[in-house]
Amino acid sequence: MKTYLECIPCFVQQTLDAASMVSDDPQVHWRVVRRALELIADFPVDLPPPAMAARINRLIREETGNADPYRKVKKEANALALGLLPRMRERVRTSADPFETALRIAIAGNIMDWGARRHLTPDDARVEPTIEQTLRGPIRGLPVDEFHSRLAKAGKVLYLADNAGEIAFDGLFIPFIPCDDVTLAVKGEPVINDATRDDAEQVGLPDGVRLVSTGSGTPGTVLEDCTEEFRDLFAAADVVIAKGQANYETLSRVAAPVHFLLKAKCPVIARDIGCTVGDTLLLDSELVPSEAIQT
Repeated sequence: MKTYLECIPCFVQQTLDAASMVSDDPQVHWRVVRRALELIADFPVDLPPPAMAARINRLIREETGNADPYRKVKKEANALALGLLPRMRERVRTSADPFETALRIAIAGNIMDWGARRHLTPDDARVEPTIEQTLRGPIRGLPVDEFHSRLAKAGKVLYLADNAGEIAFDGLFIPFIPCDDVTLAVKGEPVINDATRDDAEQVGLPDGVRLVSTGSGTPGTVLEDCTEEFRDLFAAADVVIAKGQANYETLSRVAAPVHFLLKAKCPVIARDIGCTVGDTLLLDSELVPSEAIQT
């Protein structure tokens, strides 16, 4: 209960931010926020916070008539990431350990999260410094060599993308995954700045990677909201790579070989994991606290 209550101010601010992106009318803003507060008041507290974010996003689309309020933000984030990619590719090419370097850049890309950092603009000067910090700093959780070993033994890897912009850095890392069967999953419909098929196509996909939709418009991955095809892929994967905080929130108690790659951007999540905001994290189910955030 406490964790969910702590998320309410963020829900309200995100609602106002999104409404402001698509309308200059204060009456529209107020109507959307008022309806969002009604949703929040009736929300079952045993569901993870991303489920509330999905409901608010659908409400904003209904009230404003805009099918994708974050479209402009996502397009700009993709362009920013693509502009950085040549330098990042060179960093990987010249590194002593290309796998680890590409992994660190992919995790650093998780900073491009409008939901957790509403004041982060696509040209924000923090993006590249965050990449540099992540390249130099420690990775908390599972040792990188152990992660590489698990991937090398996997017959099938399912990679769950998180945000637009960030997905370009996922594309940099995926070719270094030592598995011939990698599937990249994106959201089935727009929600906040999460990556969809359009975003994947805008940044381009690594050769040989299969692109699928979860069929869901919920941040993170709520399996009950996903298509049967995606659930079958999830069940068949030897390793699931889940990017970002929302995937941590929605999958941290699922009995599956899920490995979480994220930056800790929220004090609630950082406290739950037992880390500091800004930490670079590589976790698996054995390293997720038993009190993992759910309510």
